[in-house]
Amino acid sequence: MAPTIRPATTADLPAIHPVIERAYRGETARQGWTHEADLIEGPRTDLPTLNAIVEDPAQVLLGAWEGETAIGCVNVANRGGGTAYLGLLCIDPLRQDAGLGRQLIAAAEAHARTVLDCTRMEMTVIEQRRKLIDYYVRRGYAETGARCDFPIPLDPPLFMTVLAKKLV
Repeated sequence: MAPTIRPATTADLPAIHPVIERAYRGETARQGWTHEADLIEGPRTDLPTLNAIVEDPAQVLLGAWEGETAIGCVNVANRGGGTAYLGLLCIDPLRQDAGLGRQLIAAAEAHARTVLDCTRMEMTVIEQRRKLIDYYVRRGYAETGARCDFPIPLDPPLFMTVLAKKLV
């Protein structure tokens, strides 16, 4: 059965939030390949932050569902000037490597084009996560040469690589 991908509601967030945490942080995340568990500790996000995304008309949180079970998500935000931002892409670690990431990226790009009327998608990836950067390059994204600070101050600091793709 193919997963259902749809905009998340506030009522969906208690099911989606644990998937995000399992995918990015802690021991469970190490069962997958896209985690930050070796670089960052602590929670990835919280319910108030997710609720703000869902309530913001310039953003969407697309949830991936298998029946009633949340198995992944992706955030798309309109940055203005025809550019959308792709973030918070995650798949439950035990369900990675089955093509759901590609499906969520395609859904995010379609939303950016058709709903947000954007012609370009950007994202940032922690520089040390080369395998993940390469994954996005295979999906048509290109490194722009730009980098930015990781949003949380850490010692030593982390930096993000900016990737972009023209949406056609």
